[in-house]
Parts: sequence; C-alpha cells; structure tokens
Amino acid sequence: MATEHEAMSGAEYIKHHLVHLSNQSTPQSNIIDFNYLNLDSIILSVVLGGLGCFFLWRAAQKASAGVPSRFLAAVEILIEWVDKSSKDIIHNEQTRKLVSPLALTVFVWIFLMNAMDLLPVDLLPWAWQHITGDHHAYLRVVPTADINTPLAMAIGVLALCLFYNVKIKGLGGWMHEMLTAPFGKSPFLWVFNFVLNIIEFVAKTVSHGLRLFGNMYAGELVFLLIAMLGGAWASGGSVGFLDPILYIGHILAGAVWAIFHILIILLQAFIFMTLALVYIGQAHDSH
Repeated sequence: MATEHEAMSGAEYIKHHLVHLSNQSTPQSNIIDFNYLNLDSIILSVVLGGLGCFFLWRAAQKASAGVPSRFLAAVEILIEWVDKSSKDIIHNEQTRKLVSPLALTVFVWIFLMNAMDLLPVDLLPWAWQHITGDHHAYLRVVPTADINTPLAMAIGVLALCLFYNVKIKGLGGWMHEMLTAPFGKSPFLWVFNFVLNIIEFVAKTVSHGLRLFGNMYAGELVFLLIAMLGGAWASGGSVGFLDPILYIGHILAGAVWAIFHILIILLQAFIFMTLALVYIGQAHDSH
C-alpha cells in the first residue's frame, strides 16, 4: 500500500476500495471467512433498511381518501404492482398476507442498497478516513456488492420456502414429496430423489444470492475504473496532453454508466423479489 504522501497505482486504488471495514485488522475483500464481520455492510444495510421502512411508514401515515401527493401516488403504484405480482405467483391468500409486505420490503431494501453505487466512489470512504484520521481506513458502501449480504437474504428466502413446504403439505407430505419426486415412488429411487431435491434447494439459494452479488460487484468495478480516468490527473501533480481528455472521458463515462446503472439497480431488486415470490410459490405446489 502506498504511503500517505504517495499516489496509489491503479491496482492499489481498486484493491483498497474492495476491502471491507471489518472487525479484524487484516484487510479482506470478498473472501468468505466466518471469523470476519464486514461492519460496513452490516451497518449500511441496517441503516438503509430502517430508512426504507421509515419512508413506507410515512406513506401509510399520510394516506387519506383525498388526492394523494406525488410521494403517496408513487408508493401506491409500487404497492399495487407488488401486490399484483404476488397474486399472479402465489394463489394462497393467507400466505400473501405475509409474503406481499415482505416482497415490498425486500424490493425497497435492495433498491436502496443498490443505489449506494450511484454515489461518487470516493465520497464516503474519504469522509470516513477524515472522521477516523486514518488515510488508509477501509469502507465499502454497497452492501449488495458484498457476497455475504445477498446470500444471507437468499438463505432467508430458503427458510421461508422450507417453512411453507411443511405448513402447506405437512411434514409427512413434504418428506413424501422429497423422496418420490421427480423420478417416482419406487423405494430404489428414494435416495436419488432426495439428493436431487436437496441439490435443487441449494442451487436455487446460491444462484439467487450470486445473481444479485455478481451484477452489483461488476457495477462497482466499472465505477472504480471510470474514477481512475479522472484520478490520474488529480493525483499526478502535472497536466499532460492526455490528462484533460481523460478527465472529460471520466465525467462523460461516469454519467452514462450511472444512467444505465439505474436500470440495473431497479432490475436486480425486481429479479430478487420476483424469484423470492416464485420460490415461495413453488412450496405450495404438489408433485
């Protein structure tokens, strides 16, 4: 790592931004290690989750029979859209009483976490370094670009799937399905059926989390690469012929990618929510 008065190389700059603020002194990026707690992901996800719940609560408090404000109209459209998606996928009305609000919360929460990617990549890390007085302090601001966050949410969806499998079919009915589907009821096929169903649960959970993580992690890397276009001039101390061109390219590329990334932010929140509804809906189906 470069000293305080040295300019970072491109590799050092990216590596620094991909390390989490953790409970351990040894730097770490996206390595799964249960001895580490990524404090930045935990704190930011909790704060953003609370912020999303506050906005929804304020909308509920202001709801009236009169003409709604733009904020209330937007929230009403969002609620109606999520409720319709839930009805199209899950046909059990009792289940929807829990799952529909959950789907709304998941969509808003993931959208807010993804939207942190639109902040300038150095803004919050720079502020954190000045607060701590440590010019090498680490901070990552996109919780969904940390593999632990999407996988934790996907495991939560898995837990709901298992719960509704037992609730709807009964423990005996679910185990009968695990042993007899999809190949048949012959006792010789029970082991193969059971193993295949376990693999299906694991594969759905892992792919559910990795899809969100992969897209947001890639978006974060693109923003870091774009930031390096302007950072070369800012840290070089002298202006070369290509430096203004790189800086203008940095501004234009950042703006274009941010506009395009808004679609990715919304799309990934929608996909995660929809897959959660689909997986919970599948728990109601019998084979």
